[in-house]
Amino acid sequence: MPDSPSSYKINFRAGTAIVIASMVGTGVFTSLGFQVLGIQSGFALLMLWAVGGLIALCGAVSYGELAAAMPRSGGEYHYLSQIYHPALGFLSGWVSATVGFAAPTALAALALARYSQGVWPELATPLGAGSAYTWATVLAVAVVLGLALVHGRSTRAGSRLQVVITTVKVLILVAFIGAGLVLGKPQPLTFAPDAAGWRALLSPTFAVSLVYVSYAYSGWNAAVYLTGEIERPQRNLSRILLTGTAAVLLLYVGLNYVFLRATPLAVLKGQLEVGYLAASWVFGPALGRLMGGVIAALLVSTISAMIFAGPRIVQTMGEDLPALGWLAGRSRAGIPVRALLLQVAITLVFILKPDFQAVLVYAGFVLNLFTFLTVLGVFVLRWRQPELPRPYRAWGYPVTPLLFLALSAWTLVFIIKDKPTESLYGFYTVASGLLLYFAAQKLRPAVRPT
Repeated sequence: MPDSPSSYKINFRAGTAIVIASMVGTGVFTSLGFQVLGIQSGFALLMLWAVGGLIALCGAVSYGELAAAMPRSGGEYHYLSQIYHPALGFLSGWVSATVGFAAPTALAALALARYSQGVWPELATPLGAGSAYTWATVLAVAVVLGLALVHGRSTRAGSRLQVVITTVKVLILVAFIGAGLVLGKPQPLTFAPDAAGWRALLSPTFAVSLVYVSYAYSGWNAAVYLTGEIERPQRNLSRILLTGTAAVLLLYVGLNYVFLRATPLAVLKGQLEVGYLAASWVFGPALGRLMGGVIAALLVSTISAMIFAGPRIVQTMGEDLPALGWLAGRSRAGIPVRALLLQVAITLVFILKPDFQAVLVYAGFVLNLFTFLTVLGVFVLRWRQPELPRPYRAWGYPVTPLLFLALSAWTLVFIIKDKPTESLYGFYTVASGLLLYFAAQKLRPAVRPT
């Protein structure tokens, strides 16, 4: 039978699995090929992933304080509404619903389909003469719909599925790192710091590449969207965020070290399936294809985590805005099914109209913008409400949030300068959310409470 709304709470293990699964997905298996187009220093390339992890850790300790002080589901939507203004909270919720979860879910499903083609080439066959879609597209859509069915049925079943597939994912990736270190043939690439590496580290190219890395780390805050469903959130949320983020940092640095150590840069340049390419160089073409299939299977956990967490933002928005009240409805199992269906619909639109690299930069830009404002909110809230109970205070305050803000601002400035089109689409998304907010406010008086 389905769970009752109050019968099940997400524990520390399930919450950490959601964070890890949300992070380890499309970005780490696809973005390195874009990074090596502008950076050829092994030291600078690894530092990308170390700096990205540092940013995520600083963000995690900052979010931990906000989550403990304001324990409600909704993430940035809830925090920005309380700290600044409901309009800003709505904008972040709108962006999270459309870009923060739907776009990454679609990108993970597309990456799963691309990796699957390495194992089953027939998936690249068009559905019909002149069709822009292939059987790989069908696979991507089917995975999204199948996981939506599981998470729409039961929180308990969804949590258990998430723990199992995330544990398998981590074990396989650790095994891959170990095999790569033992079996991989070292390439002529130095990872020691040198003058060229430091120059690359301070270049605009590094800042823009950090967008891809930031996208790969996005999801470190996934648990805050489920605050109301987490067991003892004021105690567990900060632990979940930090444990999950630290584990992923280690995995990412290890994976990219193996990718770069075992695979020539010329092979990786501009390529999407870097995991498959690296596996082919480590294990040979036959086992490399099999590893491509394994990576495709691992992406299931990422899609699952996004489908699990994302609808809770829309549900919280529906609870606060009468015009969107229909999205707040829950099933008998306490699941926001309507919000889930909305996210799935937006995800399918992204899958059917893909532009992988552009969506990657676009999503990274708008997500960075609102996480920047949220972490800034740690300072604003301490100033405005110094007496507010804070069961957890950001470790290293004020250095850790300031470091997050400085690195995020640096990245945002360079994105606007180097990728103006994608940045403009990001601003369009924010503007459309603002229009929707005012439209919802105008409809408010017409809605009578029941």
